[in-house]
Formats: sequence, structure tokens, C-alpha cells
Amino acid sequence: MNTNFNELMETLKGLEYSNLYQNDFFLTWDKTQDELEAIFAVADALRYLRENNVSTKIFDSGLGISLFRDNSTRTRFSFSSACNLLGLEIQDLDEGKSQIAHGETVKETSNMISFMADIIGIRDDMYIGKGHTYQVNVANYVEEGYKDGVLEQRPTIVNLQCDIDHPTQSMSDMLHIIHEFGGIENLKGKKIAMTWAYSPSYGKPLSVPQGIAGLMTRFGMEVVLAHPEGYEIMPEVEEVAKANADKYGGKFTKTNSMAEAFKDADIVYPKSWAPFAAMEKRTILYGEGDQAGIDALEQELLKQNANHTDWACTEELMSTTKDGKALYMHCLPADITGLSCELGEVDESVFDRYRIPLYKEASYKPYIIAAMMFMQKVKNPEQMLQSLLDQNKARVAR
Repeated sequence: MNTNFNELMETLKGLEYSNLYQNDFFLTWDKTQDELEAIFAVADALRYLRENNVSTKIFDSGLGISLFRDNSTRTRFSFSSACNLLGLEIQDLDEGKSQIAHGETVKETSNMISFMADIIGIRDDMYIGKGHTYQVNVANYVEEGYKDGVLEQRPTIVNLQCDIDHPTQSMSDMLHIIHEFGGIENLKGKKIAMTWAYSPSYGKPLSVPQGIAGLMTRFGMEVVLAHPEGYEIMPEVEEVAKANADKYGGKFTKTNSMAEAFKDADIVYPKSWAPFAAMEKRTILYGEGDQAGIDALEQELLKQNANHTDWACTEELMSTTKDGKALYMHCLPADITGLSCELGEVDESVFDRYRIPLYKEASYKPYIIAAMMFMQKVKNPEQMLQSLLDQNKARVAR
């Protein structure tokens, strides 16, 4: 019964991940290869325990603070599920109902919400140069509060999406790929097409394609970033992807042809995003409080998108992938042609054929988030996981 679990424990034994303890998780490229692989192993171990009705609660009390500055379904519920899985109560910070509206500073808020908090999960992805900076500031303020004796414990930060990276999404995507292809050792040389796709809506964040480019190049994969001219991602993230490809034996290329990206691809990830230059412009308008300017920019970008309705994941394009059977991926929700919109990112027939794998892809996210938090809070994860298995406390009484 414990064969898979024992293999996961053996994997952990061979990895160096001690720096994850009491540390924050901001960007995947800030972490070592061993640290990322350890999180994958712990995520699988936690899933194994839950599927075998073994309780994984390591907290008797404590809070996981949920701070979402943008709308979310999957990540919001995944974070809540992860906190519950480990035994934390979840508390949403609704900025509209807090004293932030009355001028309370980020420094003050960070400490006031953290008296009994162990984890703070933050999603702040709307404005270039703001989200990641905000998360780092919160981390610095709670560290200061802990050192000053204000906080009994120092809550750690989990990036639930920022303007630069979406690590819980890309890590979930990678764990899905690992399982689909039978292990990390089988990923070298696999081609993933991270392509822009048409959407009738505006302003989707850059952090998903950037997260894929920054992570998949770590595992010897060939990442092809495809988009129409003018839809570039952050140049500094492209440099990260190039450096990762050089270091880990992967490949990172760019093209303005969706067909070129799809040809012989093992994995395709067609997803809309807003141009980096436009996101920069929106951030400036936001800082100036120019709502009229933001509205005008939105209309301008919708027109720009409409010039590229042919950038869609069709049955014809899918037939050009490896054996015509590439793994289709999406962070969801997808804009589905003929179902959720007239023209969108993907044909309904393609989406429907991959619906179950897509749901499985999404199902890894609660475990990835839980694994990140587990590694932040447990000094000896291998010992703790074995102890949970040995105790065999039933999650559900039967």
C-alpha cells in the first residue's frame, strides 16, 4: 500500500530544501531545482494521504489570511482548501471592509492581521511593478513585527499570483505534466507551445505565460513562446527563461506564428494576455487616478485583439502537433468558441475532448499550495509526513 509513499520519501531524502523553512515563496526562479522538486514530492505525498483517508492536519489552530486584489475562483478555493487540509482557519481580508479605506498603511495592516496568522496568501496581478513589490513589502513588515516582538510568529507569504509570476499555477501545471509523461526524467526535449490566443475580453495578466516560460525551461523542455507582434511579455522574464534553458539543458525560442509553435508540439498552452507595453501604460494611468484613460485604453486593446481572431486553438492546429495528440492545457476559465463566446481561445470540440485532463490539471493546485506552506512551516517534512501516515488518523470517520 505504501509503495508510492515510500518512493516519495526516498525522493525527499535525496534533495536539499532546508532553505524553504520559514521562508516566503515569491517566484519559482528564486528557488533551487531541489526545492521545486521537494514541493512536487510533498504535494504528491499530501494527496496520497488524503486519498487514503489519513488526516494531514499539522496545525491545531492558526489563521491563513487570504488577500485577493483581483477576482479568482480556482486559486481562491485552492488556497482555502490547502489551509483547511493542514488545519488552518481561513480568513479573507476584504480591503473594502477594512480600515485600509480610511488610510491605514500597508505596514500597519500587515501587522494587525498577523497576530495569530501563520500564512498570508496574496494575489495582486493587475498592475506592472506593483504586485510583486506589494508582496515583498508585506513580508518585510511582518518580519519587522516579529523581530520587534509584536508578532509571536512570523507568517510566511505565498504568492497566489502577482504581476511577474503565478507560481502556484505553473507548479500545478508542471506537476500535471510530470504525471502525464511519467516523471521528471521524461520531460527533457518535450516541446511546449506557450501561445497567445484571441479573447474578446481585456487585460488578462502576463504572469501565466511568464510563469510557464520561467519554470518549464528548468526541466530540459523546449519552450516556444508565440504571440502576434506587440504582445510581448516582460523582457526580464525572457532573460530568466533563456538563462534557465542554458543552465538546465532546455530551449527557449520566440515566434510570431501560432502554427510554427504548434508544429510537433508535445504540449500546447494557448492563452490570452495583455501586451506588456499596454500593462505598463495602464499602471501609469492607475497611478494618476485616470479612470477615463483606463477605459479608453481598454477599448483600444479590444480593437487590437480583434485583429488577431485567427489566433485560436483549432482542430486543424491540433492535428499538426506530435502525432496529433498534444496535451492541451489552460489555467481556466478558457474563452471557448461557440460556447462561452462567439470567437475565443479554443474550439469547443478541442476543449471538450480535454475537459477531464484540464480538471485534473486544476486539481493539483490545492496540493501545491499546501506543499509550499508545509515546507515553510515544517522543519523536517519527511519525518512529519511519515508521522502522519503512522498515526493513521482518519480524516473522515467511516
